Amino acid sequence: MEELKNRKMLGIIGGMGPEASCYFYENVIAHTKAEKDQEHIDMVLLSHASMPDRTKAIRTGDDTHLINLLCNDARTLETLGASNIAITCNTSHYFYKHIQNAVKIPVINMIQESVNYAVHKYDNVKRVGIMATDGTIGSKIYHKACRKAGVTPVQPSEERQADVMSLIYDDIKAGKSGDRAKFDRVVSEFMRKGCDVIILACTELSVFKGKHEVASICLDAMDVLVEESIRRSGAEYVE
Repeated sequence: MEELKNRKMLGIIGGMGPEASCYFYENVIAHTKAEKDQEHIDMVLLSHASMPDRTKAIRTGDDTHLINLLCNDARTLETLGASNIAITCNTSHYFYKHIQNAVKIPVINMIQESVNYAVHKYDNVKRVGIMATDGTIGSKIYHKACRKAGVTPVQPSEERQADVMSLIYDDIKAGKSGDRAKFDRVVSEFMRKGCDVIILACTELSVFKGKHEVASICLDAMDVLVEESIRRSGAEYVE
């Protein structure tokens, strides 16, 4: 019981989308070493499904309302006793500095953690494919993290990016299991471009991966966030 005293509550800004947040919650439970309820970590999940579309906010520059909502959610979680905050949306990390500056507790940076994981866990990584929303691709948040880590970011062609967006919005966010052909076309292009690892940099793609087998070259950013969230909460992560 002594080790349970060192546990920290995890706050989660979710709902972007709801299925992805549910998938994250389930995976935190599945990968926490625990033999009874009391050995799992305490979590507060704020499923803010009505949050404005992140890609649209980045594209239009009309982001003030979105930033205020994200910051208010972070403050709410801090007030409720969270010691760390996880955001189950890659694109929202474009506003990471605003969110982190709004609270005194750490906000886990999924982009930075995922790129660092890719560089250190895969062998001789030089080129990293980024499969993400138009907002994430256009904001260059993964590009910047890759260059900072000394690797080359690679994004899909315009045609394949359309496949990614359709997979995310027309399929997963619409409650479908996802068109395997769209996913495979993008992965094949990344492999032809010489990518050593492909980051699934959208939590809807994480949901897709949960329903379909994907190549080992694919690294799910949500898996990285799950592991980091468990460890920061003082629990033991298990495969």
